[in-house]
Amino acid sequence: MKTLLIGGMLTISTLVVPLAQAQVKVAVTNLAYEERVREYFRIVNASSRSSMSARERETDFSYRSSVRANSSSEYSSVEGTYSYIDRGELRKFSADIKGEMLKSGFFRVTEARPYTAKDTEKLYDIIDRIKKGMYPGANYVLFGTVSSIQFRQEANPLQHTDTVSHTLSLELVADFSLINTKTYEVKAAFSAMGEGQDTKLLTSRGGTVVLNRGKVVSEVSKSLGVDVIRQLEEQLASLEGYAPPVQGTPIQQKQPDSGVIHFR
Repeated sequence: MKTLLIGGMLTISTLVVPLAQAQVKVAVTNLAYEERVREYFRIVNASSRSSMSARERETDFSYRSSVRANSSSEYSSVEGTYSYIDRGELRKFSADIKGEMLKSGFFRVTEARPYTAKDTEKLYDIIDRIKKGMYPGANYVLFGTVSSIQFRQEANPLQHTDTVSHTLSLELVADFSLINTKTYEVKAAFSAMGEGQDTKLLTSRGGTVVLNRGKVVSEVSKSLGVDVIRQLEEQLASLEGYAPPVQGTPIQQKQPDSGVIHFR
């Protein structure tokens, strides 16, 4: 706080809180995913064996010969399905989250090392990753996991026209946790959603519809980043005890008892 009293008169000078004082260092992980994969299999085994033997016997009065042949074959077939857990990281959606955090002026983004271990069992063990030093310099780690991701492609005729509307859409929902790198406490938790779509019209005269998948993914990434930063600012501001600063705007508090205006 800063108060100036000159010659018995109160003067107010504009005081802007330095932006760096309010910034929180956060490392953002790539979105982790886990899904059960089922695959069909069929195994066929076939084998055959054969043997042949011949015997001859000749005397002064006779000649005898015999031939023996044996053959056998085996055939077996097994089919069914097997399932396994596929785990990994999506690296397409973290850039816009980082960008929104930087634009807010409330956060500093530190570099997070990607998960490259072949053993994916510990992909979700974020505490182990913090202990291994994968997020140097960060006060918090924003760890996100995909809970739902769904592409939809639809074709809907428009009433009273010869036109069909073709739409490609994507909806992604992810669960986020903000973990303190010193105490390992979860300081914030929320779900965020990103949406995007591309629509093209085609008449009955025909033609080829090419829907822009890259545009859809980009829209999802941007809207996800906006939703993440909105919820992060709300929860982390409450945690730290102050709201995100607006550069160039002094924050004033009036104390009616003393008649002194303080700047914070």
